Amino acid sequence: MIWLDSPDAPAPSLPAVWLITTGARPTDLAQRSALRRQVAQSVIARHLHIRKDAVAIGHDRHGRPLLAAPAATGLHLSLATRAGVVAVALAEQAVGVDVELVDDAAAMPLDSLHTQERTGLSALLAHDRRRAFAGLWAAKEAYVKALGSGFVRPPESFCVSLRPNGCFAVDDPLRAVAHCAGRWRLTRNGGQDELAAAVIVLDRP
Repeated sequence: MIWLDSPDAPAPSLPAVWLITTGARPTDLAQRSALRRQVAQSVIARHLHIRKDAVAIGHDRHGRPLLAAPAATGLHLSLATRAGVVAVALAEQAVGVDVELVDDAAAMPLDSLHTQERTGLSALLAHDRRRAFAGLWAAKEAYVKALGSGFVRPPESFCVSLRPNGCFAVDDPLRAVAHCAGRWRLTRNGGQDELAAAVIVLDRP
């Protein structure tokens, strides 16, 4: 997995994730959607060496973003935004990406976690626990985005394990390929906000 931080940087290979700090603060769903689409068009145009107006972002029947134009690239797309950061993931297989704020004030919905995840968090110091929770939730969001299900799948029905080397594992008893691996990292948005980003590419069935 390749991490990039500029929309002008083409990836030397895929899969890749661009984490772009925009400085924007969208206030509603329409503004967030427009911001994601604009950044994704810039990233994809630069990566494919085409004009930005030649890139069109659509959605499949599950609501996942897809590359509507140019056609027949074979690329899978996932998008996320949080606190002015837009994440764009491109891969040749189903991919999911998410970004979550490390929020020391917000309540953590621990009941929505797998029992093993809750046990792991309970062993950490307070700020490390907040970082780990943000990483877990970003990984869970990325995984269900890659599946195309969203949280129709209860988040506590599968288990994410964060690894100190920037990897995470997903143990999902409902998939034929039960064990998947992804990547996660901490980042900042140019200000005081710390965020956790996670991405996963699904194994072929």
